[in-house]
Amino acid sequence: MKKNVMIVGVGGQGSLLASKLLGNVVMSAGYDVKVSEVHGMSQRGGSVVTYVKYSDEKVWSPVVNEGEADLIISFELLEGARYIPYLKKGGKLVVNDQKIAPMPVITGGAVYPEDIAGKLRELGVDVTVVDALSLAEAAGSAKATNVVLMGVASKSMEFSDEQWQTAIGACVPPKFIDLNRKAFELGRRHEE
Repeated sequence: MKKNVMIVGVGGQGSLLASKLLGNVVMSAGYDVKVSEVHGMSQRGGSVVTYVKYSDEKVWSPVVNEGEADLIISFELLEGARYIPYLKKGGKLVVNDQKIAPMPVITGGAVYPEDIAGKLRELGVDVTVVDALSLAEAAGSAKATNVVLMGVASKSMEFSDEQWQTAIGACVPPKFIDLNRKAFELGRRHEE
């Protein structure tokens, strides 16, 4: 068994914690795992991508090539669309419905595309769209959007709720554990 996951978004959205959570869960389940560093302009609000590869055999590189991702977790709509070429046939995209305008849109040089999720579905992509920001706010903080998305994505993975809860306890500062557990649970209960 081998799985390739990509976590994509815009700098400052929490992809580092999301990849750390997934890496922790995968290791606790006994798989070999490689997690890439965050690539992109993470401190400037630019596009960011993290690769997580795991297997019951040795994983030599964290890099996911085009057509290899079993799952893409996207913190922003346009970023989800940008990385669709990496999704394998039969793969899944879990995407936050949040729109963060890239610089060409901000400067008026481009227009943010309409109905991105609908267009992806027309192409045959299995897309789950989530209002993760609202769920995170219901949990107690907009900053928990990343953990809400991990809760939604967890339904497409083979790991138990207990493994995820243990990972949250290991990866999140103690004063934020309850908030993040609530955010994860709200994501896990999200209906498609």
